[in-house]
Amino acid sequence: MNGVTARTQQPAAPTWEFSQTRRIDAPAAKVYGVFADYREAHPKVLPPSFFVGLSVEEGGYGAGTVVVVEGRFAGRIRAIRGIVTEPEPGRRLVESYPDERMVTSFLVDPQPSEDACRVTISTVFPKRGGPLGWVERAIVRRLLRRVYAEELDLVAEYVSGT
Repeated sequence: MNGVTARTQQPAAPTWEFSQTRRIDAPAAKVYGVFADYREAHPKVLPPSFFVGLSVEEGGYGAGTVVVVEGRFAGRIRAIRGIVTEPEPGRRLVESYPDERMVTSFLVDPQPSEDACRVTISTVFPKRGGPLGWVERAIVRRLLRRVYAEELDLVAEYVSGT
């Protein structure tokens, strides 16, 4: 091939997603600021029933922040390292966890009233096949339903008190 190496395109790994949405009675900019502030506000809205801690390695606000998040899962504490981007500053914040092949997004959409917004937290996970994959997805969905509901409650409580 005249010194040219052909590369085959790897198909994207299969994934699945869980998300939860809630209306919060606060301006979108204020709510977005809670998610973007990894030093003060964001740690305060992490549900203590699941999260053990969040530490900042670099940055601290929005894009370029690098965090280590610790959570309880299956009776163990796990730490995962995430990189924060803002594909839509002021609207969408994304935490990518490359070692886990997992991505969590925070989408904040203003509502017709300037004093309210719709917030969606979603996570995309690698999809494992077979019966174990099905069981894992069922367990994680049940867990995240509770965790995201609690986090959205804590965000609403936090912005109403600030």
